[in-house]
Amino acid sequence: MKVKVLDNPLITHKLAVIRNKETGTKEFREIIGEIATLLCYEALSDAKLKNIEIETPMGKMNTQMLDENEYAFVPILRAGTGMLDGVINVIPNAKIGHIGLYRNEETLKPVKYYYKMPKDIKNREVIVLDPMLATGGSAIDAISMLKEDGVEKIKFLSIISAPEGLKELEKVHPDVEVFTACIDEKLNEIGYIVPGLGDAGDRIFGTK
Repeated sequence: MKVKVLDNPLITHKLAVIRNKETGTKEFREIIGEIATLLCYEALSDAKLKNIEIETPMGKMNTQMLDENEYAFVPILRAGTGMLDGVINVIPNAKIGHIGLYRNEETLKPVKYYYKMPKDIKNREVIVLDPMLATGGSAIDAISMLKEDGVEKIKFLSIISAPEGLKELEKVHPDVEVFTACIDEKLNEIGYIVPGLGDAGDRIFGTK
């Protein structure tokens, strides 16, 4: 499985801000979106372009553009929606699907409660969004659902990943590329990433 870690001073700076427990909801939410934008740029480094002709104020020219209709973003609810604004900035006409999963606090396994995709999802490149790749359970299940719908090209974007989650994801979906801002040290005994940044969903929405 290909894992791309964004090694950049700007990313390091932004991660330091959101890791700080004193960072407020507004700033946390904004920086999650900013990092998502940077991850999306990296994820599209292999994007295919189509040849077009346009007219600038100085005359006609041949150039290239993305076909934005070939893409879909799929956040894993609820924390993944915190990354949406950041990636929509990159491809504003991409379709958006949603996968609702929550973690059983006793088993640490994901439980599905919602699944809604564009009708032509199998014809699109799908970029799955989740700020934290912890145990890997939610990522594995979400990607499996998309593959069942016929999706062939899937990429996964996370702000912070745990080695354990990456290992589990690779076992089941070695074909999926992962783009992350940082790989942290480990998971603790209750499945949270250490040092991490706490519960991303609660901090994005201010629910704790």
